Amino acid sequence: MEIAERRDDEIRDAKESANIDNIKSQYVTDSFSDERYSRELKDGLHPLRYKFAIWYTRRTPGVRSQTSYEDNIKKVVEFSTVEGFWASYCHLARSSLLPNPTDLHFFKDGIRPLWEVEGFWASYCHLARSSLLPNPTDLHFFKDGIRPLWEDGANCNGGKWIIRFSKVVSARFWEDLLLALVGDQLDDAENICGAVLSVRINEDIISVWNRNASDHQAVMGLRDSIKRHLKLPHAYVMEYKPHDASLRDNSSYRNTWRG
Repeated sequence: MEIAERRDDEIRDAKESANIDNIKSQYVTDSFSDERYSRELKDGLHPLRYKFAIWYTRRTPGVRSQTSYEDNIKKVVEFSTVEGFWASYCHLARSSLLPNPTDLHFFKDGIRPLWEVEGFWASYCHLARSSLLPNPTDLHFFKDGIRPLWEDGANCNGGKWIIRFSKVVSARFWEDLLLALVGDQLDDAENICGAVLSVRINEDIISVWNRNASDHQAVMGLRDSIKRHLKLPHAYVMEYKPHDASLRDNSSYRNTWRG
């Protein structure tokens, strides 16, 4: 009863602060639902706060169109437990081996979710290491029901923080970011949609997507949280770009502003 009352309070507060009309439906299908949570504990699993999906994009270099981009996005795996994450993660290619251009997306998801922490590890261990992915490739890690598209309802008013890494170190930072997302370690988690690893010829790019690009305080708070949890050296520059700007210039990483 206390759990249910606390969840109702969280839903009410979230609606008031973010004005998200469907927030309750998101919580009902969230990994904190009483039925799923009880089942996972009974099965000896460790449920995550959110359900996630990993998407893969292998794109042909050239002009991006919405149709071609959507056609190239493939969902690789879904999970909602710690165990499921590791099972998938152990099979991911390291970013240094990924071909250019490649994007890996790690997002909260719920289309066909696995409902356990174990599901996360089971999925993660079977994904190719980022260092083995061809160029260009994108890997997307997103939340429940959110597609890795600028036009998705959860993303259309948001934007992303962008960090560029050498191929020598990108795999470590990508792994640290995934663990922070799965472990619900970043601040203002409700504002985070997911993360993307983009494998390119000379560098790898990691981006974290958020819901509201116009909320400057939340945007800067996310920047600080990312820096803190990744222990990002001062030499690294973080860039931000709203998705509506990406739609206007048909580009993910050009014409950004530095935070």
